[in-house]
Amino acid sequence: MAEHPIRFGIIGCATIATKVARAINLAPNSLLYAVGSRSIDKAKSFAAVNGLSDTVKLYGSYDQVLDDPCVDVVYLPLPTSLHVHWAVLAARKKKHLLLEKPTALDLTELDRILEACESNGVQFMDGSMWLHHPRTVKMKEMLFDSGLLGQVHLIHSTATSMGMTEFFENNIRVKADLDALGALGDLGWYCIGATLWSKNYKLPTSVTALPDTLKNSDGVILSCTASLHYYDDDDQPIKKSTTAIIHCSFLSYTCTDLSISASKGSLHLKDFIIPFQEDSAFFNYTLDAKLVELHIGWNIVKPEKVVVDCELPQEALMVQELARIVEGIKKSGCRPDSKWPEISRKTQLVMDAIKQCVDLGCKPVYLTENRTHYN
Repeated sequence: MAEHPIRFGIIGCATIATKVARAINLAPNSLLYAVGSRSIDKAKSFAAVNGLSDTVKLYGSYDQVLDDPCVDVVYLPLPTSLHVHWAVLAARKKKHLLLEKPTALDLTELDRILEACESNGVQFMDGSMWLHHPRTVKMKEMLFDSGLLGQVHLIHSTATSMGMTEFFENNIRVKADLDALGALGDLGWYCIGATLWSKNYKLPTSVTALPDTLKNSDGVILSCTASLHYYDDDDQPIKKSTTAIIHCSFLSYTCTDLSISASKGSLHLKDFIIPFQEDSAFFNYTLDAKLVELHIGWNIVKPEKVVVDCELPQEALMVQELARIVEGIKKSGCRPDSKWPEISRKTQLVMDAIKQCVDLGCKPVYLTENRTHYN
């Protein structure tokens, strides 16, 4: 551990907080300093279940964590409906922020959070852990840095998880007053993020939700499919375009596929959100693959496999990166890294557009840098 680690406080003892608490303890430059819940008994129970050190401060309210001057960063895994209140308050208390996704119910709320972070000089990052995995870095090199695969034309991403009866009756992710975005916010966030990542964070021109969207009696989305369209504005006689298809659902068996087809090759992985193994991950790619004569096979025996080792879990790498940025702000007067809030904002903007399209009966919604609109 670093001599002076960045001290994290957790607000809310949701299930996901167990995973991030572990990540904070694994990251070499961070320390889990405090945990706050709505009651001291819940905080104590969380500490006991997770085997936390006796040195971790336990608080019976969220405010106590924010008022602790020793806390540098707050991790906030509360229901989405509570994000804007507690995130803005945390920023005003000069706490750097790791916010669980989806970041907010809509872009207006997220902009309030980001403005509070910017005006108080604190770093913002959402909990999209897969972006911090070295496999993602390796894929980026192939897609953008080397141009090996050429121009991206088609993206397909899926994030599904089968909910049981108890889930649909009691889980906050299907409650309109807690997490009104449902599967679109919880799982679709990853698919939207993967699409934006695959296009180097260029926004799509338009989005169209398919009419297969399913909602519960509370109006919360349980399953949704949407297409995202990119159109180039150049003067070429044949216009180049990219289509991305995303599917998210609480009604299907676990699936986290990502497939990217480009002009020279393709890239595929089955576990883009959470790798099959913590310490190693892989992806497959093809280059200049063609059907042989008579279309009875391919000119390649099988796709190439790239294996990437990972010394720390991707959640710990996320924490490590955030702690590194915070240390630079604290000790060297560096400015917060604008990349992370920009990624979150674009993801939220596209998610808003899909939700708007669903509400409009699948009428296409068009995007600009700051808003969505329909004709």
